[in-house]
Amino acid sequence: MTKTNHLEAWLAQEQTIRALLDAGAGPGVARPDQIAGKTGLELMQAMLRGEVPYPPIAQTLDFLIVEAGHGHAVFQGTPGVAHLNPMGTVHGGWFATLLDSALGCAVHTRMAPGQGYTTAELSVNIVRALTPKVTRVRAEGKVIHCGRQLATAEARLVGPDGTLYAHATTTCLVFELAPQLTT
Repeated sequence: MTKTNHLEAWLAQEQTIRALLDAGAGPGVARPDQIAGKTGLELMQAMLRGEVPYPPIAQTLDFLIVEAGHGHAVFQGTPGVAHLNPMGTVHGGWFATLLDSALGCAVHTRMAPGQGYTTAELSVNIVRALTPKVTRVRAEGKVIHCGRQLATAEARLVGPDGTLYAHATTTCLVFELAPQLTT
């Protein structure tokens, strides 16, 4: 598939997901009754269908989740002028947030009902500058290990032509949620 074909496919998928999100619950925080009894994968897939709110930061930083499966999650972002640092390239925090989202949501897909997680460590390696000339990038996260107390994951930030812009790893702490969040 060529760069143009990849970008067209990415944009078509983004349009489909945005329509579901816009018609659904919108940005916000899921209520305890929306979370109760669901696995992390069920929650991620419900978010993709617009049934539960998506995080407001996705609007702020112009990115969205486009895929979620067992042990993986894909986010797509639009680097824009609002994300530039004083040197005219995309700020490292934008890279880190997009990658952290893919990493965390990949881990989230492995959570059983009543389990939560939090990032304990995030390591980001930016290998190439990014400007708004690149119309879309994807952060593709996948779980390496998911145990009772720790989960690890890795992610890559790539352009439609396969160019690697950054890669990251995370270690997450896994824990039981408070009872009021699981019933």
